[in-house]
Amino acid sequence: MKLRLPKGVLRETLVMALDSVRSHKFRSFLTVLGIVIGVMTAITIASILTGLRQNIISMIEEYGTNNIYAFHLSTGPRTSEDRSERLRKPLTIADAETIKAQASAVEDVAHVAPNVGYGGGPFDDNITYQGRNYRWGNTQGVSPNYGSITNIEVKEGRFITESDDQQRANVMVIGVNAAEALFPNANQIAGTEVRMGGYNFEIVGVLEKRKAGFFGENEEDNAIYIPFRTAQKIAPAKGYLLLVIRGRTGQVYEALTQAEEILRRRRQVKFGDPNNFDIKTADKFIEQFDSIFAMVGLMAIAISSLGLLVGGIGVMNIMLVSVTERTKEIGVRKAIGARRRDIVRQFLFEAMMLTFLGGVLGLILAVGISQLVMFLIPSLPASIPSWAVVTGLSVSIGVGLIFGVWPARKASRLDPIECLRYE
Repeated sequence: MKLRLPKGVLRETLVMALDSVRSHKFRSFLTVLGIVIGVMTAITIASILTGLRQNIISMIEEYGTNNIYAFHLSTGPRTSEDRSERLRKPLTIADAETIKAQASAVEDVAHVAPNVGYGGGPFDDNITYQGRNYRWGNTQGVSPNYGSITNIEVKEGRFITESDDQQRANVMVIGVNAAEALFPNANQIAGTEVRMGGYNFEIVGVLEKRKAGFFGENEEDNAIYIPFRTAQKIAPAKGYLLLVIRGRTGQVYEALTQAEEILRRRRQVKFGDPNNFDIKTADKFIEQFDSIFAMVGLMAIAISSLGLLVGGIGVMNIMLVSVTERTKEIGVRKAIGARRRDIVRQFLFEAMMLTFLGGVLGLILAVGISQLVMFLIPSLPASIPSWAVVTGLSVSIGVGLIFGVWPARKASRLDPIECLRYE
């Protein structure tokens, strides 16, 4: 007896699998609930992590992709702390000047005194104006070229000039959060005097809000920039120095290598010894965040795997029940010429159809949750990547294939005579 062509058999098998799922809708839903939860969890977390990563990349690009950052301590996200770092000597202005003079691939170098008022001490960077306080400012002493190197835009007034720095002038440029807190509904802020750390400061500029941010916020929104030499005058104990090095276009890694060699020589690091400072490009920051996202992703995979395992066991169990319920049907099919592989294909496709529909439902729920998260928390990005969709659906089909093998083989090995006698 000649059977149908493979295409006809495939189509018929798929139709039979779909009919079987539709005839037991509620049972099928309960069976694949673990698949739904597993796929939904994995895709939702992947969408949030992808959105966060894209935000970080946009933020770093906005500051400048040619920039290199050097500090005597490790920068960026860290999972552990090296206590020996505390003994490292801070970088100096002489280091910055030497890099600028000797590194041919370096276009410019800015130096920053970060956290001028942070950690207590004699200087309090709380800003007051007509009874209003702003305590959340990230006060930094910066060189005049810091604005051009990091692509700072000023919404009102101007940035710090060379004259301000040389004269140690009490001037400041503030971020948007400070401006909104101290001067609500004010049309003109530049030229106003405020009080900070026992000194009168003139606000000479207000920063434009950065487009990119992390959870809708950018550290520059809270920035309070004062001239570098002014910071040295009012907070001499804050001797930490961050160097922002701008490499020439197309020579970023050459600039990194040259700056690193200069710092190793000036800090007397022996050949073969690790750096006693930290220096990296923007790409390295992205790699550090990627390592953190990878850890979170592994946790998400572990959680979703439990759901997929439970769902797979449920699918195998329900397929074994289905084999028992359709014993006579199997006997009839074998009696009219169905081969063992046809029976295997039928039950495998049914299991795969079941888990595929569970994966689709999980995907739909993941899209809904991502949209809900963005609606409730607009600052929390969520972007579902295509690879997560393909992977989620592929894994769900694979679960059906793996856990459907045993029931399918059991059905194919049934004796047709015994099947026809089965009641």
